[in-house]
Amino acid sequence: MISTTVSHGDPFPLSANRFDTGGAELLTQYETLLRNNVVHWAAEYRKIRILGKGGQGVVYLSERQGIDLFRLPVALKIFSPESYRDVPSYVADMARIADISSRVALIQHDNLVDLHNFIALSGIRIMVMEWVDGYDLRELMSAHTFEKSRDRLRPERWAAVQRVILAEGPKQTRYKPGVAIQILRECLAGLAALHRDGIVHGDIKPANIMVKRTGAAKIIDIGSAMDLDQASARRMWSPAYTAPEVLKGGKNTPQSDLASLGYVLIEMLAGQSPFDGLNDYPSLLAAKQDLDKRLKELLPVDVSCNDMLLNLCQKLIAPDPAKRFRDAQAADLDRKGAADFHRQLIKGDLASEYEHDLRLWLEELN
Repeated sequence: MISTTVSHGDPFPLSANRFDTGGAELLTQYETLLRNNVVHWAAEYRKIRILGKGGQGVVYLSERQGIDLFRLPVALKIFSPESYRDVPSYVADMARIADISSRVALIQHDNLVDLHNFIALSGIRIMVMEWVDGYDLRELMSAHTFEKSRDRLRPERWAAVQRVILAEGPKQTRYKPGVAIQILRECLAGLAALHRDGIVHGDIKPANIMVKRTGAAKIIDIGSAMDLDQASARRMWSPAYTAPEVLKGGKNTPQSDLASLGYVLIEMLAGQSPFDGLNDYPSLLAAKQDLDKRLKELLPVDVSCNDMLLNLCQKLIAPDPAKRFRDAQAADLDRKGAADFHRQLIKGDLASEYEHDLRLWLEELN
């Protein structure tokens, strides 16, 4: 059952004299609803298909069934108890996630997923979220997306897309700097909103960044998010996108979120993961410690020749957290930050309407 608070009182006293018997009963029900502080109803969700699986559970595209033909697509994340040592451990961690979810729901930022509810069914916790209509960045960076675009678009349109949006990379699709920085800036805005509320995301990676069909980017899946003061909170993250200090057992901080986002940016620009083929922690940690020195050889020439872009990447992923940007807002707006790079493109008459370009391209992919 779901509870919703409504206004108390009798703001619109009505007369039942205008109604027949059935209408009078309906009017009585209406007046009762106005006077009650709590309203109860059962919510029904129909699962449509799996959107993703991970260590925490399964996410389904679902349809919330309303009355009078109303239907609302939502995402349901069903949290698995499998990785917990006992039921109290599961319940305690779910309480932490529910608390963080309540705080994220209040932020209501355009670049963060909207959270609707956190419920339990037979003890199993379920997070109800908005369904983001679009593609996750992992899918958009796949070689399949490049091939699909090439095969679907007319030659002249394909040439335009390659000029502005994407190019073929060594192992996957790579994105032109203007588009990559546009996605970065919107993710920075979402992270800044989280960090201002004392929350770190803790699992920034391509699969947790959606590009909507409108062309806007959104950070999703806050199941690994935690309060900055909860250093001992249970953590689940993706090693390839985790900051080196966290790999070594340190705290998740706003700077560790920045490093994770920096790895995503480099992958977008390079058309390959900077840690491809590294599967053990020592090798992965060593590669993260000297990534800032390897950037010129990893990035394509048209990217590495731009000192501002190179500096931006290096300040996001510096091995020492103290040498990264002080926060997400600074990474966007400080001198030599992401916004400065966009201004450089505008001055050189190289900028584009990136969200518009992405929207058109994604419509053609659909």
